Amino acid sequence: MVLSMLLSLGAVIGGTEGIKQAQRKSKREEHRSRKNNLIVHCPKSSQYSPYLEGRRIVLSGDKLYVDTGTEYNVPFGHTFAGYYLAYPESRFNGLVSTITDEAPIMNWIYVHKETYELKFGTRQFSEGNLTGPFDCTRQDRRLTFGGWEGFVVVKEGDFWALYFDRDGDQLRSKVAEGTPVIEVELFRKEIRVKPPPPPPEDPPQAKEGGQPAAQGVKNDAVADDAAEKEAALREAALKEAVLKEAVQKEVAEKEAALKEAMKKQASRRESFKRESVKKERARKTRSADVISKFPTYAGVKAGG
Repeated sequence: MVLSMLLSLGAVIGGTEGIKQAQRKSKREEHRSRKNNLIVHCPKSSQYSPYLEGRRIVLSGDKLYVDTGTEYNVPFGHTFAGYYLAYPESRFNGLVSTITDEAPIMNWIYVHKETYELKFGTRQFSEGNLTGPFDCTRQDRRLTFGGWEGFVVVKEGDFWALYFDRDGDQLRSKVAEGTPVIEVELFRKEIRVKPPPPPPEDPPQAKEGGQPAAQGVKNDAVADDAAEKEAALREAALKEAVLKEAVQKEVAEKEAALKEAMKKQASRRESFKRESVKKERARKTRSADVISKFPTYAGVKAGG
């Protein structure tokens, strides 16, 4: 009875501790669901390092490039703004990014299976290519793919395209001989928090009828604002659902392990009981054999 109570108490404490550990782990890995930019670092010095160092990764066309634009007001592609997300029907994390500032539309980032270019697109385009696992180093949170860092940039005319050197041979079989191929590291940098937009000013009143002027413009602004808020809510709900699913999965795994341990312990107790009964029966059998072999002794003992 006491043993059962202790086991039950241990199960409750173990389950609670498992939930707490899962929550702490989720909090530590919260950064994985935040939008980040990717910043280029050249670990080896070269004539191209000053040109590439500290630049951001951008999306243009259907590929990822280094933002080497020099015009302040002229954007070069869309700045990568992404986070990790479980790839559908797989056991690893993929990588997604926004593709426009006008709407929160996300695309998958993937490595082309033949050219090793880093590209982006909907799930339809990513399927059949190398979609993960994407991860990051524990300390500096540099981007990794397949468990290691093999990112390089390749000079394509006036631009630098992002590749993954999957074979570790500086893309010898993928690009023309003599093409500059530079090893890079990609640091994840959390996106700067922008100030909220100012509240819209009240439009001037029309002279006739006291009706507000430009009512249609105001209605459009309100509708756009509502659409942005709704999109932000959907994105937040998606992140929360992914995080909740991860916590529930880890808790379920710990509970299953605990149940399995209790099952094994119960099996050991049952085996111990059976062994004890077996030994007791064997002892009684041996005693009966001794008495049958020495009846005189048995009679003396019976007579006192």
